Amino acid sequence: MSHDIQDIPRYVTELAKASKAACLPLGRATDAERIAAVRAMAQELRARTGEILAANAQDMEAARAAGTSEGLLDRLLLTPDRIEGMAAGLEALAGLSDPVGRVLEHRTISEGLDLTRVSVPLGLVAMVYEARPNVTSDAAGICIRTGNACILRGGSIAQRSCVAIAHALADAVEAQGFPREAVSIIETTDRAATGALMGLRGIVDVLIPRGGAGLISRCVREAQVPVIETGTGNCHIYVHESADFDKARAIVMNAKTQRVGVCNAAESLLVDEAVAPAFLPLILRDLAGAGVTIHGDAAASAVAEADYVVGERFVPAVEEDWDREYLALEMSVKCVSGLDEAIAHINAHGTHHSEAIVAEDREACERFLAEVDAAAVYANASTRFTDGGEFGLGAEIGISTQKLHARGPFAAEALTTYKYEIRGAGQIRP
Repeated sequence: MSHDIQDIPRYVTELAKASKAACLPLGRATDAERIAAVRAMAQELRARTGEILAANAQDMEAARAAGTSEGLLDRLLLTPDRIEGMAAGLEALAGLSDPVGRVLEHRTISEGLDLTRVSVPLGLVAMVYEARPNVTSDAAGICIRTGNACILRGGSIAQRSCVAIAHALADAVEAQGFPREAVSIIETTDRAATGALMGLRGIVDVLIPRGGAGLISRCVREAQVPVIETGTGNCHIYVHESADFDKARAIVMNAKTQRVGVCNAAESLLVDEAVAPAFLPLILRDLAGAGVTIHGDAAASAVAEADYVVGERFVPAVEEDWDREYLALEMSVKCVSGLDEAIAHINAHGTHHSEAIVAEDREACERFLAEVDAAAVYANASTRFTDGGEFGLGAEIGISTQKLHARGPFAAEALTTYKYEIRGAGQIRP
């Protein structure tokens, strides 16, 4: 279907209406038909790897010329391995049990009516996201697997990549007998398109923003359609006084440096004052040696003054650092008086995403797990595991930091709702 992109509100509305019309054939498709479509999407990605990489190379060139940060460049970059990972994620989705049509409840109610509560698709899912073109594949795959249509709004920095991926996926869906509008993408970088999409009450069934704090807050503030809020990740590692130092060093380094531009990377390190004199020199040297800029408190500053390597990478922390998601080789470091202060600090400054304690004290671990308010809470493990694939959900559509409908990594099951089916034999309410 062709659309006139000059009139932004009309263009977005027509595109969304076409996508909405695709919901019915998707919703009544069999599990086998939806599985076949998702598998075809994976194969089409593989077949068009060269085309997708060429589009991504143009995006990368433009992003570098614009002075984009290394963290965002890492999110934007596609490689053959990353495209294969996208395809593998789709195949993992195809292998999941059918989330649609599950009988959630079955009982007899008043006057002998037969009541069944059954899972059904949400309908038309809109995704607004920024510099991660792989989200195009994840979102489309999860939507098709669950009988939902999707309309996608990628960030301008990744526009060519997202469009190339979306076209490949739409071709695959169409080849399987579904409307190609089941996977639609807005093909303009005009910011007005996002506003138009957020206003489509009655057409869009749910909006999912995935990106930085500015994008998410705009969607929550302005949307006239229901929103599932995905959150930024100011994730903490707390090193308790009982921590094994080798274990703690490995966890901190993995959580901070493995991949800095993702929301489950650690941004803040809390160290128990009882072990700070022994542990801080070790971990700060590790971090500095890996190129991490340390935004540290007074205790960290004392280490920096005594260690040239640390001092080269050290800046005094300011209050804003405790709330910052760096998405870069930067980390805030603060000493705390113990478990109570650590929990209080995380609950005050965290983003309810992923938080971790390193401790050999089992009671301390259990208190941390119970009292920290986050979607994923770890004892003696890296926050980098907060991911749909790692949790066995297949490709994820996002990580929700809210408490309604979905929380944490959410995928297929979270893109369903339910309805009541009531079967009678002529009953009337007395």
